[in-house]
Amino acid sequence: MCNFQLVRAFSGALLLSASLVSAPAQSDWQVKRTMYVGGDGGMDYITVDSPAHRLFVPRGTHTMVVDENSGKVLGDIPGQKVAHGVAIVPSVGRGFITDGGGNGSIVVFDLKTYAVLGTLLTWPDSDGIIYDAVLNRVLAVSGDKGLLMTFKPDIDPKNGKIDPPIPLGGSPEFLASDGTGRVYVNIEDKDLVAVVDLNSGKVIARWPVAPGGHPVGMALDRKTRRLFVGCRNPQKMVVMSADTGKVLDALPIGAGVDATAVDAGHAFASCRDGSLTVVSEEAGKYEVTQVVKTPIGAKTMGADPATHKIYLPTANFEAQPAGSTGRPKPKPGSFMIVEVAK
Repeated sequence: MCNFQLVRAFSGALLLSASLVSAPAQSDWQVKRTMYVGGDGGMDYITVDSPAHRLFVPRGTHTMVVDENSGKVLGDIPGQKVAHGVAIVPSVGRGFITDGGGNGSIVVFDLKTYAVLGTLLTWPDSDGIIYDAVLNRVLAVSGDKGLLMTFKPDIDPKNGKIDPPIPLGGSPEFLASDGTGRVYVNIEDKDLVAVVDLNSGKVIARWPVAPGGHPVGMALDRKTRRLFVGCRNPQKMVVMSADTGKVLDALPIGAGVDATAVDAGHAFASCRDGSLTVVSEEAGKYEVTQVVKTPIGAKTMGADPATHKIYLPTANFEAQPAGSTGRPKPKPGSFMIVEVAK
């Protein structure tokens, strides 16, 4: 769990110091509602389609499309073995789902009808996926093979081949792209961020995330050129320069982080233990300004840049036997999406 004593001490300092009255209040962010969606399967990275008010949620063997406002299920895309993430490209009317099962693939679907258009062959444990609109490239990683994969979104969905993959030298998790040809990838087993130059197709730098370790969550603030890296062991949100790799700060977060996000001048870390850490910058210094209590298992999230709402998928879980170290199983039909906002 997060160091709640530190958070309480910080809150007390806010009350005692008149010079800090402009800092975000401890009650600014809160769980506003819970959408009980149901359906079978687990959950992984959630993707927000802000203009269309839709949420894309991988559920293992299928990917659900949920109305952001009503919680109604708009569609259900079948045909995956182990769905991980979704990238959407409205300009070509397509979405892309990484499927880490078997030899690995990316499912291509129609954004209007949700019909499957085809499947691209990739590599095992195809996992994190994003779209860079400036580069007009879909980017994804293969965890088992340690590869960065790229392709144009107008690729032939049935017979097209992705670009030659780029070796990363370790097991990647999530990634970010700055729109200039630089891609940042968490290398979990090496405690590094790999910097890839797409023009040369090579890793050009490897930046340690210490004092964090086992980096998984990744978000980039393009305006400030800051990377926010969620680390599991030690449990830290590492703030890093996207230009030099210098670690600017490392803030305490909860256990089991899986995602970080940047929105409305704040950075967020969602953790399996039921905590959403909010980090803010004040006069050049980063602070944990709030820890929002969320349901257990709410470890991934998507932020809507238009409404500044955050969506976290989770479920109710079966009780685990004493001494068990495995992941708890979600109770059938208990899948939900939690909305956090100011």
